[in-house]
Parts: sequence; structure tokens; C-alpha cells
Amino acid sequence: MSEDGVKQRHDKNKTCENDNNEQHTTEQDEMTKPSTSEKITGVFSRFVESFEGALQNVLETSSGRKKLNTLSIEGVAEYIKLHKPQNIIVMTGAGISTSAGIPDFRSPDTGLYDNLQEYNLSDPMEIFSLPYFLRNPEPFYSVARKMFPKDIKPTPTHYFVQLLAKKKILRRWFTQNIDGLEHMTGVAEDLIVEAHGSHRISTCLKCRKKYDLKWIEDELDKEGVKYPKCVQCEGIVKPDITFFGENLPGRFFKCAISDFPKCDLLIIMGTSLVVQPFAGLIGEVAGDVPRLLINLEEAGQIGKSEMASEGLCYGHKSNTRDVFLKKKCDDGVKHLAELLDWELELEALIQEGEARHAAKLNSQ
Repeated sequence: MSEDGVKQRHDKNKTCENDNNEQHTTEQDEMTKPSTSEKITGVFSRFVESFEGALQNVLETSSGRKKLNTLSIEGVAEYIKLHKPQNIIVMTGAGISTSAGIPDFRSPDTGLYDNLQEYNLSDPMEIFSLPYFLRNPEPFYSVARKMFPKDIKPTPTHYFVQLLAKKKILRRWFTQNIDGLEHMTGVAEDLIVEAHGSHRISTCLKCRKKYDLKWIEDELDKEGVKYPKCVQCEGIVKPDITFFGENLPGRFFKCAISDFPKCDLLIIMGTSLVVQPFAGLIGEVAGDVPRLLINLEEAGQIGKSEMASEGLCYGHKSNTRDVFLKKKCDDGVKHLAELLDWELELEALIQEGEARHAAKLNSQ
């Protein structure tokens, strides 16, 4: 019951306390008095109204309505300008690397699986199954040759995250990608969490000897080599990426536990938010933290994801903090940079990265 409601009833009782009240005993007065059931109904109605009002206040306070004036990319830009978030978390998936020439292996029309027919796989995703890899690593490396072109470089989306780091407002960069492009931007190692590992380093599954990416590439370039074997023991060499059937790196969970309670803006880009536990991270931020999804397709919506109760609320009437920008990731970050007056800084980082990449190629 609200304080105002209690006060109103108290004032009403005071005005009724007069000497004439004892005289109101006529039959007409009795007939006009509300019945006991009517009194109870009235009290209950006022209680419900008071409760609903209090609940609405709680929802508005926790939902972020006061942080995003508009549920749009413009609203997110305004939030960044006014509230100056200092602990931005970025979550990225394969969609941020497609413009770098790395295909999204989940898309059936990428051509990655065209040469797997000879292996009679019931599901192409079996190549990422650890038990299958241990039995036959050839299909994985057949796809790996196409999955990781040698002449790859970061995209504008990667450099936008670098810009956040440069401004010292990036709390952490959680990525599902195994291409290692995050590290080529210059973002500090400790700010990057590779949820599914990376192919930059590989390990012999028998003697645990480590190999770098250059060695793997050279081995796969050799005629007749179907998969790399350890030079010490001839064991199977596997990239340090998380296959189905393997646990995620411990650092993923450690950083998730420490970072997400402190997050003041969550930016999600280029991911379908399907694979757990990565997808479930979107529900780990506080209830008033704005969440921006930049993607070509809708993803992670409440009621449509495995974490339905913690999904994104864009498109729902109850939404007060989530924004979906249907764009290619590169176009989306450029638009956001323009709204923030960061476009020149972003372009400078892109140009610097291009120069580093060209110098590296010339030195090889």
C-alpha cells in the first residue's frame, strides 16, 4: 500500500469524526452505506492499483528506460555521450570476419563443405567434434585450408573495438572467432577472451609439443600432407581451438564472472547467439544496462533463444534497453562512429592497420 493511500484514508477518517455522525441512523442512511463485500472489493482494488504502480516503478528503474531516450542506434550514441560508459563489453562472432575473406562456416552456401562428400559425414559439423577428429583429422584440415586464407587482415569492426580500447572504455572483448584477427589490431592481450580458443597455436595431442601458425601453414602446403604430424612423435597436431566435446578455456569463465556485473554497455556483433555458454552471457549484465546488437539477422530474442528469460527484448512492448541494428557489422560500426564524431579516429586506425599489414607482407 502506498504512503499517499494511507494518508488519504487517515484524512478521510478525521473529517468523519464529528458530533453529527452519531445522528446518521435513518433508514435512508443505512441504505446508502456500502455493504461489507463492497468495502472489501474497494480496498482490494486500491491495493492492486497501488501494487501495480509500485511494480511499474521497479520495472522502469531496473529496465534502463531512463538510460536510453530512444531505442535506436541514435539512442545508444546519445547514451555513450551523456553517460560516458567506462566498462563496455563487446561480444563478437563469425559475422565480423566475413568481410576479411573468412567464411561463416555455419552458412551452408559458403562452399566450405563442398569437398567433404568423400568422407560421408552425416553432419558437416562433425569435423568440429573431438571424437571424430581423433579418429580422422583429414576432413577438418580439408576445411581449414579454405577457412583461414593466408592474406587476411582485420576489418573496420575489429578496429572499432580497438578504438574503444584506445579510449580506455573497453572492459573486455569476448569473441567466438578462432581466426586471431583481434590480436592483429593491437588490442592488449588481456582485453581479449577467445571463448573457443585460437588457431594461432597448435598442440601435439600425444607429446604436447607446441607449434605456431606458420608451421601449420607450411605443413599443409606440402604436397601429399593431409594433416600435420608432430616432428617429435608423429602424433596428431590439433589447433588450440575448442571442439565439441571439450571444455571452454578457464579464462572465459573467470573473466565472465568478474566482468559482466561491471558492464555498463554491451555491444554484440556478428553472432547468431546460438552456441552456449557464450550466448548466455547477454543475460549476465544488470537489468538497466543497454544492449546493442549489430547483425544482418535477428538473434538472441527473448522467447526465441535457449536462454529465453534472459534474451534480448527488441521488438517487444516491454523493451526499454535493447537495440537491434540490421546492418553489416562494418557498416554498423561506421554509422555509430559517425554519430559519436569518431569517424576520423576510426579511419586513422584502419589506415594504420593497413600500413602494418602491407609492411608485413613486403617483409615476407
